[in-house]
Amino acid sequence: MARRGLLLILSSPSGAGKSTLAKQLMAWDPAIRFSISATTRAPRPGEVNGKDYYFVSRDDFLRQAKDGEMLEHAEVFENFYGSPRAPVAAALENGKDVLFDVDWQGGQQIRQAMRDDAVLVFVLPPTIAELEKRLKGRAQDSAEVVAKRMAKSRDEISHWAEYDYVLVNKDLPAAFEELKSIVVAERLRRDRQPDLSNFVRTLNSEFDAR
Repeated sequence: MARRGLLLILSSPSGAGKSTLAKQLMAWDPAIRFSISATTRAPRPGEVNGKDYYFVSRDDFLRQAKDGEMLEHAEVFENFYGSPRAPVAAALENGKDVLFDVDWQGGQQIRQAMRDDAVLVFVLPPTIAELEKRLKGRAQDSAEVVAKRMAKSRDEISHWAEYDYVLVNKDLPAAFEELKSIVVAERLRRDRQPDLSNFVRTLNSEFDAR
């Protein structure tokens, strides 16, 4: 039976594992689409419009945000970033699931815009010491940047109760299994299966024909 897609939002403090879980989820089911953001910044070498980002002018971005065409948006280092509503809405209507990797503010904006479709999952680290260890282990950031990320983590973690599901990523394979379970269960929700009513009517017709 056909179903309506869901909008899966993953959030976590930096280093807790949401990006890794997102990649694993899309490898598990390639039909899950990662939301492509719009931005006012210039394309970097090798970036393709419509694949990496939707590159738009500042005026167009602000107009779209004002007209409600962005599910969420924010200004980062003098450039705007946001999630266009139209491609997400089209995917959901066609039974496709859309994945977002956003912070708690973006997650709340999306929930307000598409409450019935949004499923919010927050990923926690097992301990703060482990979170710091993972950040340092990536060897991508300076000690100063790691310190800033750690300082920001406390505020991000404080919003855990605003999410539908919370995963503690102590063991990555176990956390991934839990995430898959969430997706499977949410896909089976009655309100995401519009053909169920017709199916039940068919069953009742079979009863009547007996």
